[in-house]
Amino acid sequence: MKHVRLYQNTPLNIGEELTLDDYASHHLTKVLRFPQGQSITLFNGDGFNYTAEVLETKKDCVVRLLNREENPSESKLNLTLAQGVAKGEKMDFLIQKSIELGVDKIIPILTERCVVKLKGDKLQKRQLHWQKIAIGACEQAGRSVIPEVATPISLDEFLQQSNTSGFVLHHRAEQTLMDVPTTNEATILIGPEGGLSEAEIA
Repeated sequence: MKHVRLYQNTPLNIGEELTLDDYASHHLTKVLRFPQGQSITLFNGDGFNYTAEVLETKKDCVVRLLNREENPSESKLNLTLAQGVAKGEKMDFLIQKSIELGVDKIIPILTERCVVKLKGDKLQKRQLHWQKIAIGACEQAGRSVIPEVATPISLDEFLQQSNTSGFVLHHRAEQTLMDVPTTNEATILIGPEGGLSEAEIA
């Protein structure tokens, strides 16, 4: 049986019994039909993996936390992705894969050529949706630290806030990634489907 990793947004204390949240309980009992007595891995974003034994799978799923181990999967490179907001599922895919590859933070950027218009409640709901995508990517990739998906901001706001070294991925760039000096912290800026405008690149 494939080993299961699940996120729980709660403190995890060794020796205690825990009732999993509705999503995790449903996934284990209804989707996977996971048997009692087997172990799963839980994480809550603190950088540790927690081994838990499944005690009950009738209505709610109850587990006992057995031990914890530090998860060494995080990269030594602290990488922020500033991503121009793409349409529909493309943005979901970008967030999922970038987190699976080790990005530490994602800042959705509203640029001149963004087709998606986000304001008010719609913006907040989309940000929460993207954060759930990030959690799912961590479950799949074996990460135990949850990267933040920030609230979308304009390119001007991003440039005013950014205080780390960074670079723009652009198809007409004269330098390649191989030319970038070694660093332990960086920000990558990528445009949406239509790319960044000439004014934005300048």
